[in-house]
Amino acid sequence: MSPDELVERGRRVLRLEREALEEVEKRLNADFASAVQIIADSPGRVIVSGVGKSGIIARKIAATLTSTGTPAMFLHPVEGLHGDLGIVGPADVVILLSKSGETQELFPLIEQLKRLGVHMVAISGDRESQLAKLADVVLDTWVREEACPHDLAPTTSTTAALAMGDALAVALLEHKGFRREDFARLHPGGSLGKRLLTRVAELMVTDQLPVIGRDGTMREALVLLAERRGTVAVLDPDRKVLGVVTSGDLTRLMERQPDFLDVPVHQVMNPSAKTIAADELASAAVFKMEQHGIMAMPVLDGHQRLAGMVHLHDLMRAGVK
Repeated sequence: MSPDELVERGRRVLRLEREALEEVEKRLNADFASAVQIIADSPGRVIVSGVGKSGIIARKIAATLTSTGTPAMFLHPVEGLHGDLGIVGPADVVILLSKSGETQELFPLIEQLKRLGVHMVAISGDRESQLAKLADVVLDTWVREEACPHDLAPTTSTTAALAMGDALAVALLEHKGFRREDFARLHPGGSLGKRLLTRVAELMVTDQLPVIGRDGTMREALVLLAERRGTVAVLDPDRKVLGVVTSGDLTRLMERQPDFLDVPVHQVMNPSAKTIAADELASAAVFKMEQHGIMAMPVLDGHQRLAGMVHLHDLMRAGVK
């Protein structure tokens, strides 16, 4: 096959899988809400099971649920009948994956689950299958065809099942009010941990802050701008931030007023300066600075007084994005 033909084959797979997901989206109905509510109301865990490629997808769904605040475990349906069924309790919910809904290895497990009285959610491509009839709720992941040219290898169907699992996890985290802080607690390591756990207070500058009173002159501000990284906070006597003066403000003033040095800073400052609380996430500071095109922000304490200055370069150097 030529390079162009290979690229076209890849595009065909992506096209088929995209179209399949669009169809799954159209078929999503109130059963999805029921599944979310059943899981949210359960005091136990979620047990996810499947065989073959469905088993691999089941493991990923279990991992995603766990990392987003819904404790979950994978259970192999065969191993479940040889001792591992002990992980299932009557307060748990079981999610069972099968494209056909006729996967024979699942039914002995389902028989035991029925005896335990657990709720069962099926993710299947056939709403009339045996699995669908035995489950409490069915999430329809029917696909027209696999991306495999022989319509055999699980491709489109596993993408649909995986996406349905993601939809469940995200709906659950929003329904239960799972916050960024909760996510950070479960992901303390690596760059993700830095982004989610680091607070502004850990990276702000607190020594020799570039501050000036409202009646100070631009002559005084000029020295601070040159020495202390281009942003000066204008404070009232209670250390409340009245505004900021930046190097850009200075440049614009010089262009329109040659005798600028004796101009009071309150005539030049931006009175609507962007600020951030010391206990906010550092990633929130990055977002705000990038959104408004600024390089530094005053940091406020719990009484809305100046506590420090945070600089975009320091945040980037610390790995916060």
